[in-house]
Amino acid sequence: MTQLVLAAQSFVNFRDYKFPGHGHRWADVKSFRILSGAKDDELLGLLVADEQFRDDYAGGGTDAAGQCHGPYWQRHITAGAFQEVGSAEAAGAIRRWADQHGALPEALEAVMAAEVYAVLAAAARCFVLPDLGRTAFHDWGGVHTEFHEYVVIDRERASLALIVAADD
Repeated sequence: MTQLVLAAQSFVNFRDYKFPGHGHRWADVKSFRILSGAKDDELLGLLVADEQFRDDYAGGGTDAAGQCHGPYWQRHITAGAFQEVGSAEAAGAIRRWADQHGALPEALEAVMAAEVYAVLAAAARCFVLPDLGRTAFHDWGGVHTEFHEYVVIDRERASLALIVAADD
């Protein structure tokens, strides 16, 4: 396989739920089909090279010629930049971020459970893109107050998911 195939995308916008603590937060999950024999580092390399990874998460969507990913210049992100993390640890970090302004409304909590936490729970392997530092920021890279990124590999379902949770 020379590229990933986008299978689904889910965008959870906290502003769609009426509560004072939405904090302009959102979570984006892009799911890809993978070959069962592909190695983790190969999959991470394919993800970083994929057009869907060229998303600045500032509302414009994916840009095939884009040079930004989230707050970072694309050139600073390699497969080797990702660090393995337990899926429970990843879910805990996202939950702390989601609950930082108080409990979520029941309907939003249900959507987060189905679209984000269930994906993490199914992980055979989970990787985090750590903070790459301000020197890796593009021109307006500090626009997100928090930026969380996880890659989840689910061998049983032959899928890879890119989970980004941030606020703006």
